[in-house]
Amino acid sequence: MNIIKLSFLFVAAVCFSQNGNLKNPLQLTLPGEIYAVQDVEMSIYFDNVVLTKTPEKYRFEVNCKIGKVEQRRWRVTPKDSEVGRHQLTIKVSSHDGKRIASRSTTLNVVPKNTGAKRKIRLLIVGDSLTHGTQYPNEIGRLLSLPENPEWQMLGTHKPKSAGKGVAHEGYGGWTWSRFNSYYESKPRKDGRKHHSPFVYSEGVGKPRLNIGRFLKEECGNKPPDFVIIMLGINDCFSAPADNPSGIDTRIDAMFKQADILVTAFRKAAPQVEIGICLTTPPNSREAAFTANYRGRYPRWGWKQIQHRLVQRQLGKFANGRGNRIFIIPTQLDLDPIDGYPENNGVHPNAIGYKQIGTTIYAWLKWRFAKRG
Repeated sequence: MNIIKLSFLFVAAVCFSQNGNLKNPLQLTLPGEIYAVQDVEMSIYFDNVVLTKTPEKYRFEVNCKIGKVEQRRWRVTPKDSEVGRHQLTIKVSSHDGKRIASRSTTLNVVPKNTGAKRKIRLLIVGDSLTHGTQYPNEIGRLLSLPENPEWQMLGTHKPKSAGKGVAHEGYGGWTWSRFNSYYESKPRKDGRKHHSPFVYSEGVGKPRLNIGRFLKEECGNKPPDFVIIMLGINDCFSAPADNPSGIDTRIDAMFKQADILVTAFRKAAPQVEIGICLTTPPNSREAAFTANYRGRYPRWGWKQIQHRLVQRQLGKFANGRGNRIFIIPTQLDLDPIDGYPENNGVHPNAIGYKQIGTTIYAWLKWRFAKRG
């Protein structure tokens, strides 16, 4: 067995957990399962799994039969012989070797030809990270590699930056609630809808959410095989970072809206598999938040909110497989330094968007293997 270990030295200030105690001061958080594809690199960045301003000052130990550790991450590019399930454990210790936290997950590595000769339809729903179209483009690029299924992306939004066949429903600043209820009767000057693609006026009463009509009119009356949803930043970004109960109250309100949209998709397309993307971590640079928000929203505030949001997303959706609801661990393999520009707190650069796309692609390939 080849066990991989890494340690970082530090002089640490203790961070309090969200509930105010020291039971798990770093709030080490991992999904129960993560995914990788043969010959495709994936990583876990340590800054993304702990709640601290200074992850580099702690000792991280990674135990797994495959992969290797670098300065800020564990990474693997699985070989054919490494296809299968692998336990991965991260242990965090203080400078004097005192264990602070330990969490384990299962790494699922699937063959690169998984899903070949199939036909799939997918719909991506999101906010500005989706609007930019870079990670949908990367999903399309990866799905176009040899030994992949024939794919079709659904959606009414096809910006100029979209690659061949790429489409989605991603709009800057949008929330779960906006997709559920936003409607304006007057079209934009370019003729496109300026309201939620899922909300329709029926002529009587208020416009309402109607996923069935969307699938009929915009998707050829045929449901997608997969719906991928990346929302949460705009719902929770302005939550009171210094108030844990206030953060949870904001997340509770978001979950009510999430339930409405997920239920509507489930009713209209009972067999669709819904992937919920875990909210992505912030840029590691405080200067990026200063450039965007002029001190109103510091990095540490959003880091606390984002970390708690990921924990709550895991708690809500981790047991959803019976309802074909799955977690996509998009918060793990996003480099908080090289994956972001110097002047943007929450929007990645080309490297970061490719990492998001790779994570979603790996989840899709895993689902191809499960669906046969």
